Amino acid sequence: MTDLTLYIGNKNYSSWSLRPWFAMRASGIHFHEELVPFDMAAGNPAFSTFSPTHKVPVLKHGQFNLWESLAIIEYLNELFPKKGLWPSDRRARAHARAISCEMLSGFFGLRTQCPMNMRRLPSSIDLSAETRRDIKRIEQIWETCLERYGGPFLFGDLCAADAMFAPVVNRFEVYCLSGNPAVKTYMQAMQSHSAWQEWQTAGRAEKWVVDEDEV
Repeated sequence: MTDLTLYIGNKNYSSWSLRPWFAMRASGIHFHEELVPFDMAAGNPAFSTFSPTHKVPVLKHGQFNLWESLAIIEYLNELFPKKGLWPSDRRARAHARAISCEMLSGFFGLRTQCPMNMRRLPSSIDLSAETRRDIKRIEQIWETCLERYGGPFLFGDLCAADAMFAPVVNRFEVYCLSGNPAVKTYMQAMQSHSAWQEWQTAGRAEKWVVDEDEV
């Protein structure tokens, strides 16, 4: 089970790459990282050699290729059931999957207006009504989880749901999106994790610039 390769994009920008990478690194799953950068608006034609969608991330396990962040995490959970990628309690696990699916399928205002950017110096921008609604909902999700499960992560121990929301932690920081104390405490817990710091350091050191992701 050790022949795992995760194809990712730029660590500075690629929010979807961060999700399975963070889940794997934080849970101690060994894998080979293959970074294929995109420094052009249309991505990178090289993605077509390993990705049927021409996007990242993609997990390669032997001769099997799997795309889409949440599908990759679910597959890893089946490969490594003792790694705790999801909460052990049935209802908490269902709750974690529900908010992960919500992250997967929503928050388009936030994603569009506030792209992930590890190099960005924190500063506020004018936000649309849609983005403000997204922020309010995310604050509600985080507050509910932290109160119900006791923190410091969304379900107590770090799990896949935290990985799914990891790029939002960056967005909340660099666009100064929330002054909520519970949100700030959660962000500090995430940003103190060694996996987060490893990714952030590498992202900030990258030289590629994608204009459409610079706000």
